[in-house]
Amino acid sequence: MTFQGMMRRVQIVSNAMLARLAAVGADPRDDEQTRQGKVLLVLTSVLILPIAVVWGSLYLIFGSPVGYVPFLYAVILLGAIIAFARTRNFALLLYVSVVDILLAPTLSMVPLGGFLPSGGVGLWGILAPVGALVFRGPRAGLRWFVAYLAVFITSGVAGQIVGPVSTLPEWFTSTMLGLNVAVGGSIVFILLATFLGQRDRAMDALAREQERSERLLLNVLPKEIAPRLKAGESPIADAYEHATVLYADIVGSTMLAERLDAKQLVALLNAIFSRFDLLAEKHGVEKIRTIGDNYMCVAGVPRRRPDHAQAMARMALDIRAYLDELRAAGEERIDLRIGMNSGPCVGGVIGLRKFVFDIWGDSVNTASRMESHSVPGRVHLSDATYELIRDEFNCEPRGTIEVKGKGPMRTWFLLGERHAHAESARPGVVAASAP
Repeated sequence: MTFQGMMRRVQIVSNAMLARLAAVGADPRDDEQTRQGKVLLVLTSVLILPIAVVWGSLYLIFGSPVGYVPFLYAVILLGAIIAFARTRNFALLLYVSVVDILLAPTLSMVPLGGFLPSGGVGLWGILAPVGALVFRGPRAGLRWFVAYLAVFITSGVAGQIVGPVSTLPEWFTSTMLGLNVAVGGSIVFILLATFLGQRDRAMDALAREQERSERLLLNVLPKEIAPRLKAGESPIADAYEHATVLYADIVGSTMLAERLDAKQLVALLNAIFSRFDLLAEKHGVEKIRTIGDNYMCVAGVPRRRPDHAQAMARMALDIRAYLDELRAAGEERIDLRIGMNSGPCVGGVIGLRKFVFDIWGDSVNTASRMESHSVPGRVHLSDATYELIRDEFNCEPRGTIEVKGKGPMRTWFLLGERHAHAESARPGVVAASAP
């Protein structure tokens, strides 16, 4: 076997072992943060176990009975890991691990003779407050840090007073000091680096989720309204003195539903209303909702603008031009009735779940009546809208008609824009003079 092949096999075995260790105490109900916390604690504990065995063996080789302490520490920690694998009690594993690493190395300083003669073994106890900080937060970390300082200082002073139970070579004590600082510091660094890496990944995931939620919110609410809702404003309601509302309804949709299957019908409606959405964005118009085969939008709400009627008229003409495109492409099944009206209205957010931004008022109802009394393929205007656009758009008088719920009303048909607009010029629109 080549060296590269051997290393690849070692890597595969290592990954398999890490995966099995990561599964210790796993619970399908755990969220991602809890799962990562369990994995980190188990892997850190398993990493310390062989170090404890080596440390204990070294002390026993040089005749110090303190070598039994690391073995006792390892047995307790191993038992806690086995219990965790069976009970999934993460709190118990964490508590035993923290108490074990706090007491075993620091209390060993007493029989070893204090701070320096012990080779700095008590430094391992710092893993207790670090572990509490990582897994339980700053408050728990602070409490355990105070406990560590108390035990560390007390054990070091007591060791100096009592003296060592056995004499160790000076070079061994010096070497152990270096190893305790280097290896213990490395464990602390690995623990913090892994924790920070997990936190950064969690923060990135949270940022992506917040961005996704923001996009979804902006798909539901106008961009001027969404921040107010997020800030907790309730109720959200504003009065608008000047606005223009448009309704567009697909004629003969009942027959379409009978001729098309569900997917075909939804795909057709989606294509049409998606085009309307693009036109609304182009003209600065706010889509309010779609109800079945009916599309509703408003200009001047929630962004107030003096040219609300003109903007909506251009959108209506673009909708009609899109209808001509469909017919030119052979789509003869679609026809539209379009109605517009201008006037004051109220806009606001309603609902606790699946909330929506909606508008109310007599002008909104009149716009709906303009659509229902319109003619397929034409844009039907109320007199209020006509008075706002008469100088810029060509309109045809329809005369006075009886409007349901409103009585007799003078209405108009929108024909086209009189002067070519830089962005909205429409070839093929026949100009007609308004009377």
